[in-house]
Amino acid sequence: MQTEGAALKPIRSLDDALNRCQGLGMRLSRQRRFILELLWQAQEHLSAREIYDRLNRQGKDIGHTSVYQNLEALSAQDIIECIERSEGRLYGNISDSHSHVNCLDTNQILDLHVELPAELLQQIEQQTGVKITDYRIDFFGYRSPQSIADS
Repeated sequence: MQTEGAALKPIRSLDDALNRCQGLGMRLSRQRRFILELLWQAQEHLSAREIYDRLNRQGKDIGHTSVYQNLEALSAQDIIECIERSEGRLYGNISDSHSHVNCLDTNQILDLHVELPAELLQQIEQQTGVKITDYRIDFFGYRSPQSIADS
């Protein structure tokens, strides 16, 4: 979450993402549109391979290289999110500062906007001597009570 005003309006919809591309002078190819539409429809974090597979199952004609190049271009411009994980990169539709809930049962990553109390931020600043301007929190947990008993 940002605690100071951001220069750019957050991307909250597919239209916002398309408009940001146009505003940056990025070409809106069919393949780029396919990727953005899929990420906004899926509302989950996907690997490049999953994006490629889903688009091709939908009958969209797109190659591996095109998927990777477009994901790199879109994430480099902060139009989509890129999360580095040990098993590879995952891409999501929310690009502004936000937190994640990591489900240890399903490996699903849920997006969450969390606003920490101003008093807590001030306490952290006093303890560290660092002015907090942005933050992201990663939560980890189990969806089902059975998983806790199994661990």
